[in-house]
Amino acid sequence: MKQMIVCVGLFGIIYSAHADDNIATLRGKVSIADQPPAPRMEQVEDKDIMRKRNYPMQPPTIPHKINKYQVDLFANRCLSCHSRQRTEDPQAPMVSDSHYKDRDGNVLAEVAPRRHFCNQCHVIQVEIKPLVDNTFEGLLHDPSTGW
Repeated sequence: MKQMIVCVGLFGIIYSAHADDNIATLRGKVSIADQPPAPRMEQVEDKDIMRKRNYPMQPPTIPHKINKYQVDLFANRCLSCHSRQRTEDPQAPMVSDSHYKDRDGNVLAEVAPRRHFCNQCHVIQVEIKPLVDNTFEGLLHDPSTGW
């Protein structure tokens, strides 16, 4: 019985030592202890063309650069164009009505605090090659649902 346990234990150790070599990671062959060079930042699309959404309730992507926008506790540069009061001048889409409700459903005069940090949900549009194969298919347009 002891011989059997020792054999199974040795097999497990040998197998696990060889199994590590075959794991495909996004790091490639760089070990976890080494720091690989940072990937190149892709150019942000600045076409001001809104993309089609892939699924219901998907936050719209941002069709312009935002790298110098201040969005913090004290200011939100996005609201200088997208708030209810400011959309007419730059012809920017207004923030959704849902952003003017608190968590209890009460309608507020200003954007709700929980919706203040736009880039928690909304991301910039970038044309890049996926890191891994992806077979995701967005929704087909269905006029009855509005999608």
